[in-house]
Amino acid sequence: AVTENITDQHRYYPPSYIAARAMQRAHECLMQGFTTARDAGGADYGFRMVLEEGHFVGPRLLVSGRYISQTGGHGDKRRRSEWSDPIDCCVGMIGFIADGPDEVRRAARENIRRDVDQIKIMASGGAMSPSDELDTTQYTVAEMRAAVEEAQAVGTYVLSHAYSDTAVRRAIEAGVRSIEHGNLIRETAAKAIKDADAFLVPTMVTYEAIYREGKRYGIGDHQIAKIDLARQQSLQGLTYAYKAGCKIGSGSDLLGDMASQRTVEFELKAQVMTPMEVLLSATKVNAELFRMSDKIGSVEPNKYADLIVVDGNPLKSLRVLQNQDNLKVIMKGGRVFKQTL
Repeated sequence: AVTENITDQHRYYPPSYIAARAMQRAHECLMQGFTTARDAGGADYGFRMVLEEGHFVGPRLLVSGRYISQTGGHGDKRRRSEWSDPIDCCVGMIGFIADGPDEVRRAARENIRRDVDQIKIMASGGAMSPSDELDTTQYTVAEMRAAVEEAQAVGTYVLSHAYSDTAVRRAIEAGVRSIEHGNLIRETAAKAIKDADAFLVPTMVTYEAIYREGKRYGIGDHQIAKIDLARQQSLQGLTYAYKAGCKIGSGSDLLGDMASQRTVEFELKAQVMTPMEVLLSATKVNAELFRMSDKIGSVEPNKYADLIVVDGNPLKSLRVLQNQDNLKVIMKGGRVFKQTL
């Protein structure tokens, strides 16, 4: 998301503007110390290529292409008053609207044809969508399973936006590997994630940021009310997952300029997890989730030399990572992108 109001950015800006600003966001991400980033819907393989080829400075990027949503679901950006077909153009936070297993399968195959790294689906309502509620379930198990089958056929996986306990359990039943958000889960969904050897990627910081700052970025009252619901329950959801022994990855879901707060996520997680567990979630666990454990996630021979040098001890205070001046060296793939020692 290059701007804060993702529901409307395609209404206000041409694709060229969004693409250019996306590269600035990529640069900001690397300068915060993140050497590999997984896009959770919106970025196509062109963004990955331009970073790989070194035309812009940014992290190694894993793209999901267009997310897949049901009509009226979290990915349907039409306002309730808009009766026209969903927008089908542009760059950025635009998805495929697909209903029924056959349409979902086709959308997944189209994404795969466009060389995505993983498939993103929407299994529940969301905070930023205009015409659904947070705790709803979206997509049937059969619809989600169609996406999972297509992803598995080419050796990749499905990640799913899901908040409610029921939505998470249904996604897991369909074979989804990675649950994004999961704020409203209870013991049953936490156990399902654990039993399936799947992953939970909490995104606590985005709710704090949007709750505090959303209004000035033009985010509507209904959306902010939904954000507050997610914010109030995020710690409880993470606690259930942690107690169940789930594999907990690390993400942020921050929008626009709020992405400056990415590393605040670590401090919020540390209310439940130890500092070392928080650091592992952003390195070793994420590497396993990305299926890149042989290349990233730990400092070992024959892996990519992705290293940061920090002035301070994150095991005593994760807050040291929030000040970029404390990041003295940022190295990605053996190349130094920052050095202030």
